[in-house]
Amino acid sequence: MRRLLTLASLALLPLPAWAASERIAGALETELQPPAITTHQITQYLARRTPTPPVPWTSADWGAEARRLRRRLLEDVVLHGWPREWVNAPPRIEDLGVVDFTSAYRVRKLRYEVVPGYRAPAILCEPAQVAKPMPGVLNLVGHEANGKAVAHAQHRCVAFAKLGMVALTPEWPGFGELAHPDNAHDLAAHLDLVGANGIGFFYLAMQRALDVLAQRPRVDASRLGVTGLSGGGWQSVVLGALDERVAVVVEVAGIGSLDTTLTHPSETDEIEENATDLARTIDYPHLVALRAPRPTLLIHNTNDECCFRAALVKPAIHDAVKPFFALLGRPQNLAWHENVEPGTHNYERDNRRTAYRFFAEHFGLPKPADDPATEDDVKSAAALTVGVPANNLTILGVAKTLAARLQRPALGPRAVERAKLAGVLRYRPSSVARSWRLWSERREELTTLSYRFELDDGLGATAVWLTPTGARADAPLTIVLHDGGRRAADDVVVRSLARGEHVLALDLVFFGEMVPEQPVSPGADLGVDATARPQRTGANYQMLVNTLGARPLGIQASHLLGVARWATGVAGQRRVRVETTGVRTQMVALAAAALESRAIDRVVSREAMPSLRHLLDERVQFRVAPELFCLDLYKEFDVDRLTALAEPTAVHHEGGRP
Repeated sequence: MRRLLTLASLALLPLPAWAASERIAGALETELQPPAITTHQITQYLARRTPTPPVPWTSADWGAEARRLRRRLLEDVVLHGWPREWVNAPPRIEDLGVVDFTSAYRVRKLRYEVVPGYRAPAILCEPAQVAKPMPGVLNLVGHEANGKAVAHAQHRCVAFAKLGMVALTPEWPGFGELAHPDNAHDLAAHLDLVGANGIGFFYLAMQRALDVLAQRPRVDASRLGVTGLSGGGWQSVVLGALDERVAVVVEVAGIGSLDTTLTHPSETDEIEENATDLARTIDYPHLVALRAPRPTLLIHNTNDECCFRAALVKPAIHDAVKPFFALLGRPQNLAWHENVEPGTHNYERDNRRTAYRFFAEHFGLPKPADDPATEDDVKSAAALTVGVPANNLTILGVAKTLAARLQRPALGPRAVERAKLAGVLRYRPSSVARSWRLWSERREELTTLSYRFELDDGLGATAVWLTPTGARADAPLTIVLHDGGRRAADDVVVRSLARGEHVLALDLVFFGEMVPEQPVSPGADLGVDATARPQRTGANYQMLVNTLGARPLGIQASHLLGVARWATGVAGQRRVRVETTGVRTQMVALAAAALESRAIDRVVSREAMPSLRHLLDERVQFRVAPELFCLDLYKEFDVDRLTALAEPTAVHHEGGRP
């Protein structure tokens, strides 16, 4: 049933309210651009911004470039915004003692601090008899509900110990004992919002685990290895590329290249994998190249039902990187294994045997003939429970802690503040390169004209221009934006038409019908919160925009301003006001007004939030409003500061449902 109009609006309409409402709704609902076209536009936009594949030079040149890339990635991207005292703090470790032992190995429980207030549990497997320093292997888990207790991780932990290595299996935030709703990985977007790149938390978690392993008294810190499946494979490559202590890496089905990501966006469906700015200058093959010439084994599966199938990723992450290892005289140190049996997303017997032999070869140990661990070595999750403090922080808790540290100075000169905002939003002015008239209709009370817009950055928008019969030529133009798209905005459109205004009901990219197709991988993980995934916001693609160095909110604000300029050019001099419904469009309009304060006469936002703090306090999910979780946005600005920056544009916010 259509939303009811106010009595004042009803009195101004020449037709009965129900007839006008239904007619307007019909005009707004006509499809102007199929999702496949939007998907193609966004894919092409992203493809034009992907970094070029690494090219080997001389060994000396690549050595210098590798050091520069590693330093830049750590300082400017991964650890952006993280307190130095947290990053440089020595590890705080609790050894809770041996909980199980055999004649071949011992199992020990540990707990360590990732950042102040956030403790992570881990299981250590070590040989029972060897006294001399031994290699250490960080045995990482990925998106596994059971965390460190998952059977294949237990197999590896025990097998490494039986082979003469010390193995540490840490719990990954969001899983196992750390499976708290506020540890869902999407909440790393809240870290971005308050100014600390979300990938930094995951990097500190894995680096602290490596610190714990390296400091064990019987571990040879010059022989450290890392391995894991899926998210554990991703961690292995990231840590192995950026921390030079890692001598050997075995990655299993954890990475691809941007080529496969753009064609399979659900395969990198996590905030940390598509970390903000990570792919601005590098791709995952670059990270593998940073490993050269240290031994690195890439294992992928023939018929992986989750991600990164062998035939799809091998050309970019192995074949293209092999010359770097050859350049440094160690081509054999980049190895490849394709798993056929079972060939699915796994770290089972074939993959484990291959990994054990690779570690043994490069650590100077005897190569095993088979998997030394058995089913008898696998214990229950309860037996491996370490325990975490009741007041242990979560990812969201860390974000709130960082938010509490924020101190914004008084608003400075407006030109300086606008330049700062443009930097945060990576703002670039846009214009309408071409407007396509698609459909028109003239009725007794109303004329409509539908448009498809091509913006000069290659992206698009769609709109319906509605003009009430008898409207003055100089009547204001109201651009209507709605979080649910223009099809949900008929009541706002009717109110504006009743005031005698021209109306442009606009869908910007990632709104309404301008949401791209949204594939979801069968194996994609939601942490423990499965409610956020179905949102129609193009979250997969918005992550990719962020990782490639742009910002969706900046793009949307730029497109709004570009369409507003186009509209005034079409209709001559006319005042432009913007009406929004919902927090997403609220921030698009507010950002646009703050960036170009005289482009919009007035902004009216309904169902608005008074502060970006709302996103933290109400635990607003990333996939509900992806563009709002813009790196440094809340650190530098809030609704009140943007409102002041928008002057002389009048800004009016009305609250409502969250």
